[in-house]
This record gives sequence, structure tokens and C-alpha cells, in this order.
Amino acid sequence: MTLLLSLPPPSSSSTAFSSCHQPSAVFTTGRPSRFLPVAATTTTTHHHQQIDKSSLTVAEAAEEDQLWAAACLRVRSFYDFQFSSYGIQDHKRYLAEREFVALKERIAGKREDFKRVSCINATLPLSQLSSSASDLCDACKFTSNGEDRVVVGTLDLNQCLWLPEEISGTKPEGIEAEYRRAYLSNVCVARELHRNGLGYDIVTKSKIVAEKWGITDLYVHVAVNNEPAKNLYLKSGFIHENDEPAWQARFLDRPRRILLWIGFPCTNEL
Repeated sequence: MTLLLSLPPPSSSSTAFSSCHQPSAVFTTGRPSRFLPVAATTTTTHHHQQIDKSSLTVAEAAEEDQLWAAACLRVRSFYDFQFSSYGIQDHKRYLAEREFVALKERIAGKREDFKRVSCINATLPLSQLSSSASDLCDACKFTSNGEDRVVVGTLDLNQCLWLPEEISGTKPEGIEAEYRRAYLSNVCVARELHRNGLGYDIVTKSKIVAEKWGITDLYVHVAVNNEPAKNLYLKSGFIHENDEPAWQARFLDRPRRILLWIGFPCTNEL
């Protein structure tokens, strides 16, 4: 997996635990999509910096600078690049801009199939990150209230009936499904900061926001071979509900997904 160099925001956009990369899952796939897919890639050996969580903020994001930083982290996490590839920096910027625009449209309610979308980010002060994370800092930095911070984890919470190219949940049934069902997508944590519990932190925050929205059934898609992601969601209270048909995974040319579910309040009775 390559390092993403600095991508300044356009004028006016790790490893993944994802659920789906909403085409424009936490260990990544190199396959692009409208949502960043929930899938896993092979892992490589990286130095993992331990962080001081007293300076960690996990919150919904709305400012464009922070949404751009989140888009850059997603590109960094969900795509594999060859250093020798011609024009790779231009392609990275294109992918980040595409995700940035799509993310803004989802949050603004401009995507017809989504009733409500929230981007939830984990951020740290730039000063808290070591020189070994310099590429992360360059790519995913933003400024808030005069302080330079870095997006180190991100996900989307989507209130909708289904996600594109993914199997849909079954609960709740009837007309309530339109208002009470939600999905996680684009879940990823900067690879330099794995093993700090950041994935658990952003998923926990998403559950809090979902309950505030009145969501009763929350879903996440995970690649069947993504053991770290499955362990994260099981630890977070999700349980297995369904499997993607093998033919669908072959047709989409990606690892097969499983669908995990958690109910609110957390009874988890299938």
C-alpha cells in the first residue's frame, strides 16, 4: 500500500475496517467504488505509534477542510498505488476530489437514496504525531480554531434502505425501514496508528449518533477475509445476519461480503 503525499483541498474534497467504499472497507481493498468498499487488503509491516488519547476528538464533521482530509485518508486507505506509475499524484488527487464531492453531496442530502449521512472523524493535534507519520500528516491535515489537526480515522453513517452494490438488511420491516435502518461505510484508520483502538472509538460514536437519529437497526458490510474488521465489529456488539451470494461477489470482482447487524437498544435478537 503506498503513501499518499500532500493533497491540498480543491478551491471552492491504512487499512480499512470497512463496510463499503461508497462508490463516489478496516483493512483495505484496492478496488475503487462509488462508496469506498468495506473490504480488506493484505497487511504490511508498519511502525504503529502509540497515542495520547486525552487529545483525541471523535465527532461529526461538517467543515470542508476536515471533509477533504477525510477523503484523502480514504484514498490513502482504500487504494493501492505503484510508486513507479506515471501520473500517480494526479490520479490520487482525482480520487480524493471525487470522494470529497460525493461526501459533501451525501451530507447535504443531494443523493436521492440517502435520507441522512454523517461523516464521523477521529482527529489528533498535528503536534502529537511523530515524524514516522509525516506522510499521514501531509495528506490528512486540516485547521480548526487555529489548531492544526490530522484526521486519523473516518467513517460514514448512512440512513437509507440499502447501499449500492451491497446486500441489504432485513430489519426493521415495512415502512419503518426507511427511517429506522442505517449502514456504516468507508470505515478506515490510518495504518500508522493501528492498535490504538481508533476503529472502536469511531464505531462507538456512530452508534451514539444513530440512536439520536432514532435508528433501531444498524448494519455494516465486511469482506469475508477481513478478520481484523470482523473482530472490531463483534467487539462493538454486531452479530452476523447474512452472507453475500458467491455469484454477486464474482460479478463485482471482489471478496465476498458478510452483513453484520446491531439493534438499538442492544438486544441483538435475530
